[in-house]
Amino acid sequence: MLYSTELTSNPVPGFTVALQDDNVFEWDVGIIGAPNTIYEGGYFKATLKFPNDYPFNPPTFKFNNEFYHPNVYIDGRLCISILHPPGDDPTSGETAEERWNPTQSVESILISIVSLMGDPNCSSPANVDAGVMYRKDRESYNSIVRSQVEASKKDIPEGLKIPTSTDDFVVQKRPNEDEQDENFWYASDEDEDIEEDMEGYVTIILMLGVLK
Repeated sequence: MLYSTELTSNPVPGFTVALQDDNVFEWDVGIIGAPNTIYEGGYFKATLKFPNDYPFNPPTFKFNNEFYHPNVYIDGRLCISILHPPGDDPTSGETAEERWNPTQSVESILISIVSLMGDPNCSSPANVDAGVMYRKDRESYNSIVRSQVEASKKDIPEGLKIPTSTDDFVVQKRPNEDEQDENFWYASDEDEDIEEDMEGYVTIILMLGVLK
């Protein structure tokens, strides 16, 4: 089950979130580069997909443009423990506690992604070249990231103010939020009127804190 109240009551750093084609199981996500980081000024588009058996299995997260990072595959798929299927995995060395479990929330997923951006896990990289460069040639790594930041600016939605300082981090709400169904993000097999509940295009700007 997915709930609108989860994101509106628990703002997440540096993201815009919207339904993709009114599909409650597929979300358009924008990652906003935080000030004072190498991602400052950028806007990185991604897709968050939930399986039909969510929350028993994790969603997937994929960047829609080039994103050079040790934990992002060449095709944009994010590799992060929290989004790996539940249970121990002796091959990767990940324990069940590190991997997905049904108690995880969309909030915890987004926070983990923000954390990973600023602090890559190079011990088992999805992009080996990026992992090596991050460890051995940080200047060149940062140069590639900054060029992608510049390229990403073309995707900044009209009217979205990219913060230039921590003081600009605010939560913006929908103008007609009071008219929104409390269970907007809720989906179940018994809900035959879900399409009506998901009418319109919802964007939540969630800005709190800075990547370290």
